[in-house]
Amino acid sequence: MHNNPLPILSVRPIRALVDEVFKVIVTNLRPGSPVTLHSLHRSEDQDHWEAFGHYVSSQRGTVSVADDLSFGGTYSGKEPMGLLWSQRPVPGGRRDLRLRKVNVTTPMPFHISVYSGHLTGGFQDQVPLASVLTERWYMAPGVKRVSVKEGNILGTLFIPPGPGPFPGLLDMWGGGGGLVEYRAALLASHGYVTFALSYLSAEQGLLSEKDFESVFNMIKNHPQVIPDKVGIFGLCFGAIITLYLAVESKAVKPTCCVCVSATHCKDHENGSGLNLSLAKLGSNSKVRVDENNHSIWRDITLPIPSDCSRKLDVTKINCPLLLVCGNDDQNVATMEAAEDMAQMIHAAGKDHLLTKLVYPGAGHLIEPPFTPHCRFSRFINPENGHDSTMLWGGHTKPHSDAQEDSWKKILAFLQMHLYSSSCPRARM
Repeated sequence: MHNNPLPILSVRPIRALVDEVFKVIVTNLRPGSPVTLHSLHRSEDQDHWEAFGHYVSSQRGTVSVADDLSFGGTYSGKEPMGLLWSQRPVPGGRRDLRLRKVNVTTPMPFHISVYSGHLTGGFQDQVPLASVLTERWYMAPGVKRVSVKEGNILGTLFIPPGPGPFPGLLDMWGGGGGLVEYRAALLASHGYVTFALSYLSAEQGLLSEKDFESVFNMIKNHPQVIPDKVGIFGLCFGAIITLYLAVESKAVKPTCCVCVSATHCKDHENGSGLNLSLAKLGSNSKVRVDENNHSIWRDITLPIPSDCSRKLDVTKINCPLLLVCGNDDQNVATMEAAEDMAQMIHAAGKDHLLTKLVYPGAGHLIEPPFTPHCRFSRFINPENGHDSTMLWGGHTKPHSDAQEDSWKKILAFLQMHLYSSSCPRARM
């Protein structure tokens, strides 16, 4: 009696960095069979995330996620990485979640499975035809992780493998505060000594300008760092600080800056200097909520002020600047801010220093590629402990495309300005 061979599921590479593309292929299926490819991840908080796509096997009995169309599920069409970027919390779990890696010394495990038929739920009650465990890492083999605590400065230094010296980066996340390491670990995996800085906390508040200068000099003077090749990478609140340091600090002279979802508008009530208040922003009269009671902050800085005293003078920036923004950002008016900054920089004759990336359908949290899109999530203000659900914006497919495209261009920008022997400076 002839037995049909069992389906074989392969994922290659089985272990990879989170920004690498994998290939998922199923063989030994019956020709023309409807099947569902499913991914499952259990986060460090023990929440379950899943994605799935519906496929029909070829006449040879195969399905290739990179080459074949998904006819439904959490994504559709030809999407090689749809099983990752379209992940969402499994129904019935906690709400308002955002998937973020905390311990970067361990991998993110994903169970990839293939099921018979086109399923839309209840995967835990079904027996897969085949299943594979794949690992995604933020830290490449050989990257060193060094905890730093000096005075007010708390952070983690990631050093690439090899003799060095390497370019350096200061990496700052947004207004949620605390120490966030995963992007810094990934940047180190691409050849940059990267310092993930905890610059805002409930215990200490916001670091002083002097503290930021000390951090920058610590990176610059590290024996593994090329001292004249140090950049700053910030998102949201971290991007505002990046712009402030590039504009106002006499001690911080970055080689280049990457600002994701940034604004140059100042809270004029707080006066001059690095004196920013999330608590004040959160109580601003322009904060509104949508029909789901999700907080929308984007109107706080609108309209963009014409009064130059209420904006950072970005014409003072003397290094290459990359602005990344989505046109559905519901947290910061990044599109309007980027356009105003571009006009200011143009008027100063410094167009050669600015690169602006604008992504239709993308929201505020533009992360490394294949990170699941987070349209809204719980946000605890580190200054006053206020707990709300923040609307970040974006739509899953265009936002995910923006993450993939912007990351490639960010890495190319950093390569050009931190690894090349010459980079454009301001014409004096």
